[in-house]
Amino acid sequence: MSLPGRQRANSPSISFEFFPPKTEKGFENLKSRISNDFLPLKPSYVSITYGAGGSTRELTRETILAIKKETDLTVVSHLTCVGSSREEISSILDEYLEAGVTDILALRGDPPKGSDPSVLSKGEFVYASDLVAFIKNHAPEINVGVAGFPEGHPATPNRLAEMDYLKAKVDAGADYICTQLFFDNHDFYDFRARCVLAGIEVPIIAGIMPVVSRANLQRMAELSPGTRFPAGLLKSVYRARSDEQVERVGIHWATQQVMDLLANGVDGIHLYTLNQSKATREIYRSLGIEDTEQL
Repeated sequence: MSLPGRQRANSPSISFEFFPPKTEKGFENLKSRISNDFLPLKPSYVSITYGAGGSTRELTRETILAIKKETDLTVVSHLTCVGSSREEISSILDEYLEAGVTDILALRGDPPKGSDPSVLSKGEFVYASDLVAFIKNHAPEINVGVAGFPEGHPATPNRLAEMDYLKAKVDAGADYICTQLFFDNHDFYDFRARCVLAGIEVPIIAGIMPVVSRANLQRMAELSPGTRFPAGLLKSVYRARSDEQVERVGIHWATQQVMDLLANGVDGIHLYTLNQSKATREIYRSLGIEDTEQL
């Protein structure tokens, strides 16, 4: 059963994403934050990201195994195919299975910053669909998620071809889709409708990231060049006189997005936390809930 349906019958999943810390202090801080701030919210699952070109592979592995060992959370590991061999992926999957980790988000991934783009073709997997098919063949019991792009994939300006590629990932065995961040729910609803037209029937989880500062907004624009920032959001951000006020604007905007998505039958909400808990907890408080079981 795919992740969105595994939480409770007829209820959306709520999940969080973290990135692996690079220092021991950061690692301990994240574990503490997960145990004290996120665990009480009873998320459906948490996911751990993978750096460009697998640059944080070891940190991702350590973070996942620690969370799995010290909590009862379902943990999803990001896994990319950029520069990866079948032997390497097999070894990672076997180690995860031995530790009880049975959930993977399969991504094509990006080459490390400043590297030769040809690194994309140096591994044994060219597309995310190849990685999905390999995982399902190696370990059919693993739940596999893939990425979706409501605003369009930056490397695929042809929006018809884009849906063909997404359908190929689902046909290869993907159990669900988790979208990249977006700020206008109309983009998500249009994407969801186009998935139906393409014959894609797996659950679609909406990825939401609240703006928490002006620097954070700029960083989003740099990392996701195709992201659309609605004029209403920008107007409120520009009107704010401090990052504290920007954060309140971002939390309010994200809360309104989540409330609207829930009212319109979304399969799940995936909150990109930036390893911070304040914005997530404020969104929960604004929804009038203490944990996901109240949804």
